[in-house]
Amino acid sequence: MRVRGVGARKLRCVRFLRRPTEPEPEPAPAQAPPDTVRVGGKGRPTPKRRDAEAKRRGPAPPPPRTQREASKLAKANRPSREDHRAAAAARRTRRAASPATRLTLAAKAGSNHDLLRRLLDTHAAGPGGIEIDVLLCGLGDQARMLRDGRADVALMQRPFDALAGFDTEDLLTEQQVAILPAGHPLAARSSLTMADIGDVPGLPVARWPRPDGTYEPGPGPEIHDQSQLAQLIALGHTMAVLCASSRSWVWSAHAVVPLTDAPYVTTVLAWPAHSRSRAVAELVRTAAELGRPI
Repeated sequence: MRVRGVGARKLRCVRFLRRPTEPEPEPAPAQAPPDTVRVGGKGRPTPKRRDAEAKRRGPAPPPPRTQREASKLAKANRPSREDHRAAAAARRTRRAASPATRLTLAAKAGSNHDLLRRLLDTHAAGPGGIEIDVLLCGLGDQARMLRDGRADVALMQRPFDALAGFDTEDLLTEQQVAILPAGHPLAARSSLTMADIGDVPGLPVARWPRPDGTYEPGPGPEIHDQSQLAQLIALGHTMAVLCASSRSWVWSAHAVVPLTDAPYVTTVLAWPAHSRSRAVAELVRTAAELGRPI
């Protein structure tokens, strides 16, 4: 049945209002770049793109086939002397530009313990207030640490350490002693000479490294650190010629006998000659008050 007139127009209006709404279209998924494939929700390069990147990088160098080739490759990749000098210059520049709130003092481990403690205590009691970090190192390392900027000052010994290029302040001058096994016949002597210990059967004198790292020729063992030396003496394998202040670390298995004709040794506070640090100057003034020969 067809409906005409006003009622028909109302009916069409009602039908229009009751028409169900169309669902909104879902957003399209994100498109991957043309040279990638989507795996697990992530875009990954296609083989074509990987080949292009590998071609742009060039062929990879072949792995070393022998130990000699591996050594050459490691030597080629090792920082050069110029790189080390540039790094040292950068450290010195950063240290000079930063405010002097603390100093780093390098000292050989096991050496001049009493003198170092007196220096630190006297400086701490002064008005300067600059903190000092102690950097214990191996034999002959103090000069390298001063040159590359790892340390501001160092305790060194004349004539054993290379002092060229450094300013110094004498702290302590002392005679040398022989440290022997406690049960050795020479340990009962009140004093010795260099000739007495020059050629003792079964007890050679320990050899210390030179500034360049080499050793004097001789039968004695090559010494690398204080602990090694102490144990070798206690075992009766060697004797050592050291400063009189070394008494502070000797063991009960050691005997200390003065050497009457050995050259005296002077412990100095050293710092780079170009240093203009006020904190270093204050520490040098403190060190000058402690310098008394014995």
